[in-house]
Amino acid sequence: MVVKAPAPGLLGNFPGPFEEEMKGIAAVTEVPLGEIILFNIFYELFTMCTSIITEDKEGHLLHGRNMDFGLFLGWNINNDTWVITEELKPLTVNLDFQRNNKTVFKATTFAGYVGMLTGFKPGLFSVTLNDRFSIDGGFMGVMEWILGKKDAQWIGFIIRSVLENSTSYEEAKNILTNTKILAPAYFIVGGNQSGEGCVITRDRKQSLDVYELDPKQGRWYVVQTNYDRWKNPFFLDDRRTPAKMCLNRTTQENISFATIYDVLSTKPVLNKLTVYTGLIDVTKGQFETYLRDCPDPCIGW
Repeated sequence: MVVKAPAPGLLGNFPGPFEEEMKGIAAVTEVPLGEIILFNIFYELFTMCTSIITEDKEGHLLHGRNMDFGLFLGWNINNDTWVITEELKPLTVNLDFQRNNKTVFKATTFAGYVGMLTGFKPGLFSVTLNDRFSIDGGFMGVMEWILGKKDAQWIGFIIRSVLENSTSYEEAKNILTNTKILAPAYFIVGGNQSGEGCVITRDRKQSLDVYELDPKQGRWYVVQTNYDRWKNPFFLDDRRTPAKMCLNRTTQENISFATIYDVLSTKPVLNKLTVYTGLIDVTKGQFETYLRDCPDPCIGW
């Protein structure tokens, strides 16, 4: 990527403290500020993913996700990998955000990215983000923002704000359901007690659907990839069906970090775009992240 200056209309308009942090990263790393800014708005342009929330027979919740990124951003014909996917792996970090020496939230992110796409507040709630494809997508939102319509929030920034400031599953869910955002999205939110798990399907201005766990009715998990749950996924990119099949075969009695990891390791849920697998146990405060490789034969997405 060759960018010598930030896109016009971006610098000087990001909410604090995000712009100051980006400037600081650029100064320390000597990476051009324009590249740092573009890196920090990548969700609004390119990402995919699979997220799962499960509830066991005792009402204990677990949250898992595959972060898939790099589609259409360059294929390496020498080793059959996506260029950006491989470049992001060594940048993947687990962070513990603290205030007054006490943990506020924990997250998996990429070094240099100041927003959050995967994180949790120990004992309270967890959040992951999946891309949602739409004609009225992130490019339109970014252009409106550049042109002065700044009543919507950047995706990574709102998730970080929720992780910093929200104090319950319900509060986090309500903010992510109702706040205007720059790009369509799926917010996957988990809590700390039975039934507290949902997929929020968003367009830029409003929520279209909130699909929640309902263990009393047999809905002990929710699975979200990159397609609305009421529509069939693109036939070349059906990760939803194999994920659900694996969960059903696992059964509610056997759900654990290990079995969720196995589900997220099943091709094509695991694919050439997968950067990492994350596992979150909000109640226990347990958090694990694994860099992934998909051995051949493996689908490109």
